[in-house]
Amino acid sequence: AAPAALQERTLLVAKPDAVQRRLLGDIIQRFERRGFKLVAMKLLQADRRLVEQHYEQLRLKPFYPALVAYMTSGPVVAMVWEGYNVVRCTRAMVGDSSAVGTIRGDLSVHITRNVVHASDSAETAQREIGFWFRRDELVAWDSRDRDNIYG
Repeated sequence: AAPAALQERTLLVAKPDAVQRRLLGDIIQRFERRGFKLVAMKLLQADRRLVEQHYEQLRLKPFYPALVAYMTSGPVVAMVWEGYNVVRCTRAMVGDSSAVGTIRGDLSVHITRNVVHASDSAETAQREIGFWFRRDELVAWDSRDRDNIYG
C-alpha cells in the first residue's frame, strides 16, 4: 500500500458551465499530467438536497440561492483525485479567475461561472466526498508510475 501521505484525497466537481462548454478533457488532463490518480468519477444531475448539503456553510450568503440554482441547472461531473498534497495542489491549480495558468484563470469567464469546485482542506474533502460518493464507488488501484512520480 502507498504511504498515507500519497493517499490524500480531494473532491473536484466540474460545474454545469464546465460540462456545457466541453471543458472536462482539459480539466482532467491537468490532474493526470500532475501525476494525481483518479479514484472516482461520475456524471450526474445534482439534486437540490445534495447541493444544499454540499454548500451548507454558505447558506446565509446573499449569493446562496443563485449558487444552488446554478449547481442544479445541468449535469456536473464529480471526481475524487488522490496523491501527495493533492488538496493544496488542487486549490493552487484551480486558482481564481484572474490567475493565468490556473483552471479558473484559463477557463472561467465570470466569477459566478467558475468551472470547478475543489475541497479546501483534507477534512472538508473527506466530508464532501461522502456527499457525492458511496464508499464502494471509490476504486483502490495501484498506480504503476508511482515510483517515477514520487521517487
